[in-house]
Amino acid sequence: MRFVLVHGAWHDGSCWDAVAAELRGEGHEVHAPTLAGQGRGDVDRDVGHDDAVASAARFVEEAGLEDFVLVGHSYGGTVVSKLAERMPERIRRLVYVNAFVLVDGESLNDATPPHYVELMNHVKAERGDGTVVLPYPIWREGFMNDADDALARDVYENRLSPHPVRTIEDKLELKIFPTLELPRSFVNCTDDIALPPGELGWFPRFYLRLGLCRLVQLPGGHETMFTNPALLARKLVEAGRD
Repeated sequence: MRFVLVHGAWHDGSCWDAVAAELRGEGHEVHAPTLAGQGRGDVDRDVGHDDAVASAARFVEEAGLEDFVLVGHSYGGTVVSKLAERMPERIRRLVYVNAFVLVDGESLNDATPPHYVELMNHVKAERGDGTVVLPYPIWREGFMNDADDALARDVYENRLSPHPVRTIEDKLELKIFPTLELPRSFVNCTDDIALPPGELGWFPRFYLRLGLCRLVQLPGGHETMFTNPALLARKLVEAGRD
């Protein structure tokens, strides 16, 4: 099986390293691009959502990838949906891992609980550089609630980077996506409280937006690629099978 793994906000392609190693160990082919505006170091973060999608499309085209399972985590779900509109003939199946599934004319902010939008607007104004970051207490309790503090701090301090705010404010045109005849799966990490449980949570809200869809569940929080990569790898295979 061939996988293209698309990361979420504040991450880059390296967040999948441990999962990719597990998958490759079982004979699968894995690619994990870093989206425009992401990654540590001297990166141009003045990008919008179209730029992020275009960077993923370039990666796929330059690598000549076809017949792959396209996986999106969190914010990466918004990129996966647009990429599916752009190159449906190359994709075997779409897999959303506790990911945003937007509708036409919606931005990621529109699908995010109001208290998070308020927080990000405050951080955006405070930073003044067009990026947002998560305060550590929210990362620790909401995103890595199933990790010990050492792992949570290591990822926060060494693996994350500021996220371009325009990519979460841009409204997406998704008129084609609902009509695409691509198989779809939703992987639900049942301990994920990065979005609050209930009607504003990941599941079943975004799962239900996908129509006919395979559901795969596993215990774990939002950052299961760090806390239990072996289990997540197995579940990706289950989600990606025909």
